[in-house]
Amino acid sequence: MEIKKQPKLTNSILWLMTISTGLVVANNYYNQPLLGLMAKDFNVKESQISAITMCTQIGYAFGLFFFIPLGDRFKRKKLILIDFIFVIMSLLAMAVSKSVVLLFPISFVIGFTSVIPQLFVPMAASLAKPEERPKVVGIVMGGLLVGILGSRVLSGYVGDVWGWRTMYYIAAIIMIILFVLIYFKLPEVYPKFKGTYKQLMKSLLDLFKKDPDLRMASLRGALAFGSLSAFWTPLVFHLEKNFQLSNGAASNISGKFGLVGACGAIVAVFIGKVIPKYNKNTLLTLFSALTLLSWFIFYWRGFSYLGLIVGVILVDIGVQATHITNQSIIFSSNPEASNRVNTIYMTSYFIGGSIGTALAANAFQYYNWFGVVFTGGFIALLLMIFHLYHIKSQK
Repeated sequence: MEIKKQPKLTNSILWLMTISTGLVVANNYYNQPLLGLMAKDFNVKESQISAITMCTQIGYAFGLFFFIPLGDRFKRKKLILIDFIFVIMSLLAMAVSKSVVLLFPISFVIGFTSVIPQLFVPMAASLAKPEERPKVVGIVMGGLLVGILGSRVLSGYVGDVWGWRTMYYIAAIIMIILFVLIYFKLPEVYPKFKGTYKQLMKSLLDLFKKDPDLRMASLRGALAFGSLSAFWTPLVFHLEKNFQLSNGAASNISGKFGLVGACGAIVAVFIGKVIPKYNKNTLLTLFSALTLLSWFIFYWRGFSYLGLIVGVILVDIGVQATHITNQSIIFSSNPEASNRVNTIYMTSYFIGGSIGTALAANAFQYYNWFGVVFTGGFIALLLMIFHLYHIKSQK
């Protein structure tokens, strides 16, 4: 049997994966600044329309769990191109939907199919030299974070000027262009796992059982992203209700907060370079503290733009730096199963995000902004408690 040689990670391939990662992951976050416009269009409550964000995150978690492990079993480029077809179809379905009921399953499918970045991250890690792995993961994750934050800026502006449906037409066009670029430019990466799909899925449980660092990283990631999601989802409603803004203006300004959160993306690249030089537990303690501190800022100054700006900088840096450090830990300990450990970690990550979204949306409906602050702050407190307990248990 002929052994296929894996391609080298050139700068052009790395940047194609980085840019593609940002543009694809953006599909999951276009909805957040647009929720107010959607609620007005379909004449429904904020808490009901917020379920769109939750459905997208749950869909992403399902896609991570059932689809991403296939990256260790089948050719990755082929998987990516097939998935792109379904991404494009789901975005167009969102754009033309005339029923609010249909938006929820369509959002689930958008989340399920927009998991391509989680093929690129381990792909870059596996192709990189061991000593360059944290740096490479940091670069690709920087693209992912820019995509998350930039999506909010773009959709906030497009929604305000042309309406929320236009954003999904634009997203579909972007995906078509990416499909063509990846078809011609991305090299094929060959699988290493030779078992069946059943064996592949069973190996997820085996990896989770045997690796305590993977279990702890998954819990940290879930709590960190749950805390972050508790801020972003109700933000547009906070601006409408407590800052007395119109639907369009709140959508636009909510999107612009993504520019502020870009600090997290910049730090992600930097963190990837410094991780090997410092104790990871010390770094994670610092990042957890920043996340918790942000919620004190939101409590004291959450009804001013300056308070929101300072808070979002802290929470984004804390969460994204935690995320990069977690991924550095799991990829270093399981290089031969990069897609599967990433599946376990990222599934937990987005389950945490969907729970944070649901809790914060309901907290805002009943207790306004302070309900959101309590929800996000409590999740951040749990993050700190579990992390410190993990450190103590290692001694």
